[in-house]
Amino acid sequence: MRLRNPLLFTALAVAWGSAFTAIKAGLEFFPPVLFAAFRYDLAGVLMLGYAVYATDRWIPRDRSEWVLVGIGGTFLIAAYHALLFIGEQGTSSAAAAIIVSLSPILTTGFARAFLPDERLTAVGTVGLLIGFVGVGVLSNPDPNNLLDTRTVSMFLVFLATASFAFGSVLTRRVDGELPIETMEAWSMLLGAVLMHGASIALSESLSDVQWTGEAILSLLYLVVIASALGFLIYFDLLNRLGPIEINLVSYAAPVVAAVTGLVFLSETPTAYTVVGFTLILLGFSLLKRDALRSEFRRFTRT
Repeated sequence: MRLRNPLLFTALAVAWGSAFTAIKAGLEFFPPVLFAAFRYDLAGVLMLGYAVYATDRWIPRDRSEWVLVGIGGTFLIAAYHALLFIGEQGTSSAAAAIIVSLSPILTTGFARAFLPDERLTAVGTVGLLIGFVGVGVLSNPDPNNLLDTRTVSMFLVFLATASFAFGSVLTRRVDGELPIETMEAWSMLLGAVLMHGASIALSESLSDVQWTGEAILSLLYLVVIASALGFLIYFDLLNRLGPIEINLVSYAAPVVAAVTGLVFLSETPTAYTVVGFTLILLGFSLLKRDALRSEFRRFTRT
């Protein structure tokens, strides 16, 4: 069916974009790191069940495969989500999603530093810098109070994004043939354990959780829609479209986050939000211009 890929792409953008709103809503009822840990306790079990069903290797076999899981659990799950959930306490859903959309740009920068085969052209360097300018415009810091809650929160979301990008590059340095479903499942479970440890270190307590209907709904939405269903769609599209077009989800998700944040949480995007997002999208387009041009030509020929 010709519309299959566009429909799945839209569904993934909705699932992952609305996740930022679900996080923001749930933070009223959960301590942030414990909230993130609960999410991946459940999502990891669901993903492991899917790995058992969909692959013939649902347990890593050797050291290199466990290293992949360790990198994924530490950087892609634990550090990324702990910092994101803490950061979203002081910023809007749309702003957090836009900062996270910097991930493909940061990944390119880290790849240039750590992968010898990667090269960054002059135009690519400009794209990288424009992306950073976009984050600066979005945060719009007060020079007289650089440690205000909003600026610090955005910086934490930026660190979360950097952790994800760095972890993505590190996984490419490890030789392993672990199925992506298996890696995701064990990374989620390891990440959940690490976040529970961080939650204890931060003196978060189960007694701080308010088990309201809205709290349970936000948690289940993140587990079932954003994590389980979202990753199933992601795996399907990754095989069909490849990594470049999948990266474009990062730029559709903030639009969804802005709409759902406005509808459900009365969050109103500012002019700085729009300009920051536009600059980050422009930076990505410059960095990936050759790949995007190639994908466009392939799409127009089909």
